[in-house]
Amino acid sequence: MTLQEFKNTLKNTPKSIQFSDTISVIEENYNFTPSAFKNGDLENASTQNLGSCKVLSFAVKQELSKEEALACFAQYYFIDVLETPNGAGHQNIRNFMKTGFEGLVFETETLSEKV
Repeated sequence: MTLQEFKNTLKNTPKSIQFSDTISVIEENYNFTPSAFKNGDLENASTQNLGSCKVLSFAVKQELSKEEALACFAQYYFIDVLETPNGAGHQNIRNFMKTGFEGLVFETETLSEKV
């Protein structure tokens, strides 16, 4: 799936996206450098939650809406989080739901476009 196809799917049928689709699109288009990051009151070391780091960095780079960013987490958002609103899993998704992009701070640049 190309980046544009992914973004079209994200806008039109977000629930059809799988998390593996999101990661594939990111890895096809960007070089990733792990970074510590803060998401609301949750602090992640550069060795933790690399998937969340990739997805949230991608959402920033692509200027996605908060809803589109959450949809990039696919089944982890639509099933694991939304179906268990009082659950404790997937804290980066849950924090992002509360604080959005305003709560994100990356220690270093995480994604650079492949040329």
